[in-house]
Amino acid sequence: MIRATLALGLLGLAAATALVIWYGAADVGRLLAVGGLGIVAASLFHFIPMLVNARAWQVLVPGRRRPGLLAFTWLVWVREAVNGLLPVARIGGEVATVRMMHQRGLTMPVAIASTVVDMTVSIASQFLFTLLGLGLVLAAVPDAPLVWRLLLGLLLAVPLLVLLFAVQKVGLFQIFQRLFRVISQGKWVSFLDGAARVDRRIGVMWRRRRGVLACLLWQLVGWTLGAGEIWLALWAIGHPVTLAEALMLEALAQAVSSAAFVVPGAIGVQEGGFVLFGALAGLPPDAALALALARRVRDLLVFVPALVLWQIGLGRRLAASAA
Repeated sequence: MIRATLALGLLGLAAATALVIWYGAADVGRLLAVGGLGIVAASLFHFIPMLVNARAWQVLVPGRRRPGLLAFTWLVWVREAVNGLLPVARIGGEVATVRMMHQRGLTMPVAIASTVVDMTVSIASQFLFTLLGLGLVLAAVPDAPLVWRLLLGLLLAVPLLVLLFAVQKVGLFQIFQRLFRVISQGKWVSFLDGAARVDRRIGVMWRRRRGVLACLLWQLVGWTLGAGEIWLALWAIGHPVTLAEALMLEALAQAVSSAAFVVPGAIGVQEGGFVLFGALAGLPPDAALALALARRVRDLLVFVPALVLWQIGLGRRLAASAA
């Protein structure tokens, strides 16, 4: 699995490089040079949607002992850094942050349950945000065949989304429990009991409808604010767009990146998506590729420090436990 993921990453890198060469590496580089500090500012703007997403996650956790907003912001920062830069199929960040939440005083069932529910709500909110992006395109270009195909593909995903909700309502970990009981022939009962507790906590969180609705609304705000990065970056490189066009680009680019979750960092796929959807907003290919590379700059400036700090923290805890 790791080899396949790395192979896809290398293919994506080759595709991204080919796109830059095809549309003019010199022109793309010139636009990035023009952007300069503006691209840095657009990159740092990402901390604002991260803060909003942290609040979305926090409202799911009941009780007064839940970590504060800054703690959840750190969790979101690490989660995005791991999923964005490491070959973990966009799931390794969730695994890492579950352990971090447990270290901050939450029980393991609560940590896992909040992560599962937050992920599920995130899928639903991104679905709605993508619909918004497609609606903005159709309002501007009603006869765009590409958009109608994307809309059809999005609607085909509805049964999967319904199934995901239904499985959690019945008991996601209860299903795993039954399968594991058959496979293990009744052994490792403590593991099964732990899975059942997680399942119960998931059910409790879904029954807190105000918390789930608040999480959904905060996430929608976070997706919307993400368009600010695109607006700032394009303004910096000299190709300004309207806020509606920035929203459209952000919605469709995020949807494509999420669909390509098996490719590390959606490399190649994201670049191609920006070229494809940028044309709908009137962006020339070199500007669209400069925007895509500006997002890679964002990944380096924002996510690499999170990985470094996270590893330093892990090293200190390992040293303390070994002492």
